[in-house]
Amino acid sequence: MTNEGRRTETHRGRRRREQLLRIGVDLLAEGGWPAVTARAVAERGGIKPGLLHHYFGGLPGFHTAVAANAHVLVTEPLLKGVLEVSDATNAATNAPQVVATRFADARALRLAREVLVRALRDPSMAAQRYGWLREGHEKLAIRLADMHPQWTPQRRDGTASLLAALVDGLMMERMLDPGAANGSADGPASGMSEASLTDETRHPREKPDRL
Repeated sequence: MTNEGRRTETHRGRRRREQLLRIGVDLLAEGGWPAVTARAVAERGGIKPGLLHHYFGGLPGFHTAVAANAHVLVTEPLLKGVLEVSDATNAATNAPQVVATRFADARALRLAREVLVRALRDPSMAAQRYGWLREGHEKLAIRLADMHPQWTPQRRDGTASLLAALVDGLMMERMLDPGAANGSADGPASGMSEASLTDETRHPREKPDRL
């Protein structure tokens, strides 16, 4: 096969993989993990069930890839929205409304719940989710470095951990109680985390990682 042929094959394979992931995420949003079967994916995509093994090593690998994709779809807009401000304190103030707006979308709420529940039941998925959360923490730290270039790495990372904890708490409130009034800064997660964040910007210290 020529180099051009290989590139074409790779492009087709990438498009097919992305198609399968979109189908998997749609099925997850519609019916939870029981709906994400090889047969359901094959029927909706008009493919042979064996393609899941070809691209993902089987159904477990496909589930992990679907969860990763769902996590990104839910959290990327959250991180972007929280950080569309000029400094860390404003990011904390902005977070409750960003989370409330994101989870007003029933699909996003369902996806977040399904990924969390699966991680609580499956140690392998829990380990994967921890890695995704670490990536989110790193993105927060990078953005904080842009906002506050004068900060030390310790101060930046500590503040990133607190921002991550704030977003995590707001997400958990919304997942457990969709009617939670966390669209303002008056909710319990926001109040505690914002106060801690203000203290952190003045007196930085190390914090455990969360998102």
